[in-house]
Amino acid sequence: MNRFCLFLALPLLTSIASAGQSVQSTNPPTSSTTKSDTVWRLVWSDEFTTDGAPSAKNWTFEKGFVRNHETQWYQPQNARCEKGMLIIEGRKEQRPNPTYQANSTDWKTSRPTIEYTAASLNTQGLHSWQYGRFEMRGRIDIRPGLWPAFWTLGVAGEWPANGEIDIMEYYRDMLLANVAWATPKRYTAEWRSTKKPMNSFNDPNWSSKFHVWRMDWDKTAIRLYVDGQLLNAVELSETVNQDGSGKNPFHQPHYLLLNLAIGGNNGGDPSATTFPSRFEVDYVRVYQQ
Repeated sequence: MNRFCLFLALPLLTSIASAGQSVQSTNPPTSSTTKSDTVWRLVWSDEFTTDGAPSAKNWTFEKGFVRNHETQWYQPQNARCEKGMLIIEGRKEQRPNPTYQANSTDWKTSRPTIEYTAASLNTQGLHSWQYGRFEMRGRIDIRPGLWPAFWTLGVAGEWPANGEIDIMEYYRDMLLANVAWATPKRYTAEWRSTKKPMNSFNDPNWSSKFHVWRMDWDKTAIRLYVDGQLLNAVELSETVNQDGSGKNPFHQPHYLLLNLAIGGNNGGDPSATTFPSRFEVDYVRVYQQ
């Protein structure tokens, strides 16, 4: 994803499993374990077992129009925990844009109305980790105009010098797995991307099922998987920022994001899609060695 907003430096925050978490889910996960999994220790998870708003100890919310000229207005009301799952809901609902300014040239304030709403959650300022196994079991809606994602950003520096990892991203009939860092041009990323067409799964019911997305990240490489299938591998020897700083954004802690975007630069036209739409998350787990 192309991120246009800035992300400020935050102190290193580490954590272990927070209140309301459990290693069991009411929606049993498919197995994604390997023989090497015995070296991984669960250090944080959210199993979404308490109905209602997502845990404030784990998640904060983005609000308003945020990035990529996306159509949706982000608001906390579009995220809830229900029957052991986090549901991020996209809705078609029209109301006045409270930030509207007549004659504005800023895309965020030049829109007189909100046409769609959704939610974007993140652990910024609450939990972050340097290296580990990051896993999410979820079900995504792949109809036109929808752009769900499970991703990370580094805690220090502006985008993309802080580093971005898209563990799961979907738009325009493609599943993506991406890693991005800084080029010499400010706000312009160097991308290592994999785009997997949905028909390559040879399963017409793929999007109606739950799948497990995973990142294995250590001091040498980032590897991104879906259902145990390797989608992208990037050596960290390649990911030094080209902005003259000499910094590698993947040798610092990152925080997690979960969001459902609509439209925008990459999402496509949502007008033919019937709403509401749901991005359903069974669990998010972080392991370290």
